Amino acid sequence: MKSRQRFVPNYLQESIQILRGLDPQPIEACVALLAGIRRRGGRLFILGSGGGAGHASHAVNDFRKLAGMEAYCPSDNVSELTARINDEGWENSYADWLKASRLNGKDGLLVFSVGGGCRKRKISMNLVRAMALAKAKKAKVAAITGRDGGEARNLADVLILVPTVHSARVTPHTESFQALIWHLMVSHPSLQSAKTKW
Repeated sequence: MKSRQRFVPNYLQESIQILRGLDPQPIEACVALLAGIRRRGGRLFILGSGGGAGHASHAVNDFRKLAGMEAYCPSDNVSELTARINDEGWENSYADWLKASRLNGKDGLLVFSVGGGCRKRKISMNLVRAMALAKAKKAKVAAITGRDGGEARNLADVLILVPTVHSARVTPHTESFQALIWHLMVSHPSLQSAKTKW
């Protein structure tokens, strides 16, 4: 019973600890990367699975509306995504969607992933293959992950790492701070081009 009573203050304290541990430098680098994509007329493709897919859809709205960027999310079109999964497999679904979108060197990816993907364990291979394609096409890649960054550590031009402070709560902590970070970025003076309503 005592541990239940302490859960809320402990969770909040963990969040404070993460916030204090976040490195501002890669966030600034990500803002600069995104501003560069917008400046050269490139498109931003935002990718995630599970909670990351929900983040991607929300972030597309914010980057389009508040930062004036052309932004898209493959998981927003359920018909196309499920057709690609059915015909080409989950691992290829995002990369093949990006190929059909004619991903090129002016464009960029923003990836939301808790673990960053793992080839060995075949985790989030849809994201890993999408990032690998982006590198091959000379598109920029930014990722916001938890844990050690996984494959994103090697494939991203900029990796924002959410510190792990409690191993059992990596997923909720990482996903919470992904939302905080992208909201920070669309509010950054280098990116925000339109005011919020409130």
